[in-house]
Amino acid sequence: MHPKALLDSCSELLKQVLKFDHPADAVVSRYFREQRLGPRERATLAETVYGVLRKKSLYTYLAQHGSGPPERRLAILGFAAERDFLLSALTDQEKDWLARCDQVQPGDLLELHRHNLPQWLVEPLKQQLGDNFWPLVESLNAPAGLDLRVNALKDKRSDVQKELAKAAIKTVATPYSPWGLRLADKPPLNKLDVFTRGAIEVQDEGSQLLALLLDAKRGEMVVDFCAGAGGKTLAIGASMRNTGRLYAFDTSGHRLDALKPRLARSGLSNVHPVAIAHERDERIKRLAGKIDRVLVDAPCSGLGTLRRNPDLKWRQSPKAIEELTAKQTAILQSAARLLKPGGRLVYATCSVLRDENEAIAEAFSAANPAFKPLETRELLTHLGVEGAERLCSGAYLRLWPHQHGTDGFFAAVWQKI
Repeated sequence: MHPKALLDSCSELLKQVLKFDHPADAVVSRYFREQRLGPRERATLAETVYGVLRKKSLYTYLAQHGSGPPERRLAILGFAAERDFLLSALTDQEKDWLARCDQVQPGDLLELHRHNLPQWLVEPLKQQLGDNFWPLVESLNAPAGLDLRVNALKDKRSDVQKELAKAAIKTVATPYSPWGLRLADKPPLNKLDVFTRGAIEVQDEGSQLLALLLDAKRGEMVVDFCAGAGGKTLAIGASMRNTGRLYAFDTSGHRLDALKPRLARSGLSNVHPVAIAHERDERIKRLAGKIDRVLVDAPCSGLGTLRRNPDLKWRQSPKAIEELTAKQTAILQSAARLLKPGGRLVYATCSVLRDENEAIAEAFSAANPAFKPLETRELLTHLGVEGAERLCSGAYLRLWPHQHGTDGFFAAVWQKI
């Protein structure tokens, strides 16, 4: 595609994404379906859009001093291709403006143009992290790599690693999850035999550790309470060695439909997807007191996934967080009723905010003396995770992109007395 045409496409796509009416990944996918683009053009467009979303505050500030439509200026600043390729699409006036932008030093910028976060999010993160705030910012403003989970029901991690190497895909074993492989880039995997036969699934190492923490055993009755598209469901089912009964609950039938092809590939027959109306659904009540283990990966702000979903920081708000915490509290309380004595309850989010994490766990512990909090560090150490203490804060699992190379995750664990 000609440089001018590609830059125009970037500007048009950015115009749609920056309305923030829908998640960026959905807008980008729809645009790709509507346009005839090659893989190279798609990659450039997607990387440009996500680059702008990551550094929107800085680029909006720099764009004020340019000319032409604002989306075009933002696209120029975030353009994810060779500089000479870009320059061939610019007017002399735009080239001069871009050269001036290149001369701006980070030390000359205001904080808000350096961290590229909404102000309501800055203070809670600074309070939690202190001097680690800026390393977190740096990690959130960089793209994430790609983690895979090896299906332990079908293959060994070392064998899959060798098989991927033969396809010229280099991986390293994840440092904490016993099932994970990490890739530096994002090659197409879905045509490879290792993918189509269900030996691997794309899943962040942090998400894998949540399934590990549940520690579901052969023959047990287990519930993944907010299963979504089922990444953790599949990991739990494999750890149960395809025995027992694993219910995948979700209020979205559409999300559960996305689980079906993954389930078919996985070789699991112990998973039972169930669409529920709400957390007090009759189908849940019928299982009260009968379940061995429950994972509540609660609906949350998703602010731990900003490396992958940078639009979330601009689409979330304090009011939305307040509504989510009320929902999280209700869901956790309902899910807890499923457990029989001796059963394990895991509450998890992919948020970095204390309000969605420690505050919810502490309130639940205070309101439910029949649930004994367990130390995640001890549980992970017992499960053979080396350096488990580095993954935990107090009694909780607390994962950060800048420290652990994962998305931001939280988990609390209880045993019903």
